[in-house]
Amino acid sequence: MSTKTTTKSSTVIPDKVAPATSRGYKMKERGAQNISFGNATPYPIPQFEDPYLKREWMLEHMAGAFRVFGRRGFGEGSAGHISIRDPVNPKTFWINPLGVHFSLIKASDMIQVDGDGNIIGGNTRGTINAAGFAIHSAVHRARPDVNAACHTHSVFGKAYSCFGKPLEMLSQDSCIFYKNQAVYTDFGGVAVEKAEGEKIAKASGNVQAIILQNHGLLTAGSTVDEAAYIFTLMERTCQCQLLADAAEHEGRKKVIIGDEEAAYTNFIDCDPESLYLEFAVDLSYEIAKDDSFMTFTKAREAKAKKEKEANEA
Repeated sequence: MSTKTTTKSSTVIPDKVAPATSRGYKMKERGAQNISFGNATPYPIPQFEDPYLKREWMLEHMAGAFRVFGRRGFGEGSAGHISIRDPVNPKTFWINPLGVHFSLIKASDMIQVDGDGNIIGGNTRGTINAAGFAIHSAVHRARPDVNAACHTHSVFGKAYSCFGKPLEMLSQDSCIFYKNQAVYTDFGGVAVEKAEGEKIAKASGNVQAIILQNHGLLTAGSTVDEAAYIFTLMERTCQCQLLADAAEHEGRKKVIIGDEEAAYTNFIDCDPESLYLEFAVDLSYEIAKDDSFMTFTKAREAKAKKEKEANEA
């Protein structure tokens, strides 16, 4: 069977979002300022001059994404992985260790691996998921725009994936996936083979959300926060799609959002700053409940406390 990419498309979808809709709603610059009113966005994406500090920040947010996934019940045995491109050596990436529950993962647990699968940093005693390496190495190699990718065997993602169809524009939230989703229909079994990972990466095109038929969901982003939020939203959108399809089967008629309205909504909501902000809501909750996953921050705080106590003695 050949690899096939399916995207949500229509002959009336504009190639480029117009400066205003037929309703007169104006679209200017993308960014979190479109959904932040009165003051600046509460969660701007931080900028780093030191790539090593950026690495620690990325790894802590990666661990935080796993805590969110754990709370939401996305785990399935040893399946599921998140990866981030290393800011110090971009030809390498970090991935979670095999066999650790999402809710227990800490930043210090992550494993740095090169494109050949050699473990070169971080938790060098850990083991990585073979399928995780095959998929994520191929995605990072084929997609220079992708700094992070998420994949788990979440319930509704698995259920909806069996249809091999893109999500419909059923709600405002669905519009994140407007012209931003693909379907990989050539399921070849557990993706431990290099060729399977490369097919998945090719099928992803330049979108952020991929439905892996008979498998689950895969998302990508410029930050791990972006990729993780798209994943949580995609899982819930699959759930809503299944509920709507079931109701339609009972005789109710679905109303699909029009292309112009979907494009406008996507323009407002689907940019790196806005998606980062959306995930920060979940991440801040995890930090407030249990910030033990932030091992680099905790180590710096402990060091500062020790130095303060020594100076006061």
